[in-house]
Amino acid sequence: MPLPYPADLASLVLRTDFSDDSAWYALRRTIDAADETAATYVDDPRYAGVSVQALVGEDAAADEDEKITYVFLADARTMTDPAHPLLAVDLYDEPGRSFRVPAEWYFEISANLSIANMDFADFADSTDDTGTFRGC
Repeated sequence: MPLPYPADLASLVLRTDFSDDSAWYALRRTIDAADETAATYVDDPRYAGVSVQALVGEDAAADEDEKITYVFLADARTMTDPAHPLLAVDLYDEPGRSFRVPAEWYFEISANLSIANMDFADFADSTDDTGTFRGC
């Protein structure tokens, strides 16, 4: 199950929970409100319940030009929490390192990562005691 490559300067938002379509569309509306080109959405049931370790393994096995450096997962917590906190996962520097980011902060992180203005660790190191990034 290779990971799809995101569109130019867009971050990959991978749906892993398929329990609530309305929550998925609400998440997308929140992300798109900042910039409609900021995300490449993957809504494919073959990723249902996929683990972080499986994604790390898939990316490690990919050809060099098909690797991605990070991914945002829309998992069960994303779908049930009103803030829709995505799980940001590092696939490059510290594969598997993750933190939560409410959908309202997605664009800030995505934009900075996509142009390499900041590293994944810059955001991961700025989380609160729940492991959630809430802005710098």
